[in-house]
Amino acid sequence: MLEVNAEERLQLKKSGQTFLGILNDIKRRPEDAASELGVTTNEIYSIINGEKLISQDLVDKATRIWPVNSRDFFNIRDDCPLGVKIMTAEESKQSSRIMDRAGKPYYEYRDTAMSTTASFRPEWIEELCIVENNDATSTIVQWNNGHFLHQFTYFVGNVNFYYEENGIKKIAVMKTGDSMYITPFTRHTFATRSGSDTNGLILALTYGNKITGDTQQEMSCLPISQGSNLALDFSTTNNSSASLIKFYRKISNLTVEEMSKRTGFSKTLIDTFENGEKIPDIAETKKIACSLGINTRDILPNDKIENKVIIKKHENTNFWYYPENKKSYKFSELASTTTLPDSKAFEVEVFDSNDENLDLEVGLHQYVYNIGNTQISINWEHDGTKHSKIFKSDDSCYVKPFTPHNFRGTGKLLILRIGGNLTGDSKRELSFIGKDNVKRAISETMQWFDSHDEH
Repeated sequence: MLEVNAEERLQLKKSGQTFLGILNDIKRRPEDAASELGVTTNEIYSIINGEKLISQDLVDKATRIWPVNSRDFFNIRDDCPLGVKIMTAEESKQSSRIMDRAGKPYYEYRDTAMSTTASFRPEWIEELCIVENNDATSTIVQWNNGHFLHQFTYFVGNVNFYYEENGIKKIAVMKTGDSMYITPFTRHTFATRSGSDTNGLILALTYGNKITGDTQQEMSCLPISQGSNLALDFSTTNNSSASLIKFYRKISNLTVEEMSKRTGFSKTLIDTFENGEKIPDIAETKKIACSLGINTRDILPNDKIENKVIIKKHENTNFWYYPENKKSYKFSELASTTTLPDSKAFEVEVFDSNDENLDLEVGLHQYVYNIGNTQISINWEHDGTKHSKIFKSDDSCYVKPFTPHNFRGTGKLLILRIGGNLTGDSKRELSFIGKDNVKRAISETMQWFDSHDEH
């Protein structure tokens, strides 16, 4: 047998745990799987025990006879085994490519830190198009068609941001420190304002949230006419409330009459709720939720309906010092949306400190870019081992959730945090399962039954 290194052994172990999880889900013992796949029980156990990688031939057989997909058998590649992954400014520069639009250079793109374990797709973009005025309908600028990912943008220099809202072209005149958020598929473009000493620059941090990966794959199995029904009417608070109540009533096949019996409300009142004429108060909402067998939060509309584009000027940012009593950092709150409560963006000033405490630890995926002119250090701990790296100007990095870390020196950082699939309803489901059982959700280690107890 060929010698394998530590990383390969870890991948084999994870692959085996994933395979065992699949067998548990479809209620196959190793001997059942062996019989159906036409291999020996020893081979099945060697895969489960992380001694052998499952072959593509076995995966193909399994997907033909079991209700599983090929991707179910493969783990994502973890390219961040130490908890932090750094991309240097020089590495970023090597990825440079010029994008032409209308036959002329329009943008210079560079990659910044990305990881296979998170849905960040952050880009450094220099605006090569120069505009002479602030006309939103300028024929010089070239618009895109919008894209699937959410986008947070941090501006450096004199940049005009063009965007379309309700079919109307608009412009925001931006400068260093300003920021914005745009929802997926919002048409937009950027250009440098004339008279600037240097071309404008943006850090366009695009990222996926809950409807990427498996969710997007599941949607793709539906005809467009049916899949479109997944999106409820959230155009107003009243419509949001009405759509949620109606959706949960219909998936239970409850009639308005039956709901009236369960809540004690008149059919007319229920109709006003479902038509968006009235939003139920909290007491009424609790009764409706109880009648539907769901939690109250499931039928609460968003507190406010926000624009598709949110712009934050740097002079209007809230700021504070952190940690309490030590003030190693100054946090300034950048553009965000309440629609994505687990997405947070900050400009962070780092003050010189001799404190060795790892004073930052957040349960979100984290992207960091050194927007200052000085180098600082990033120090962190992963799986019991401490690490330290120099973090230079224009370097960027990715930090895994719950990685204790700090930044030391004097400088300025841009930080974007996103939840990915590990927050919101996923976190609630894991919390309901409980900490002890989450260990098995992360890596399955046992069969769903004890064969020695069979009768």
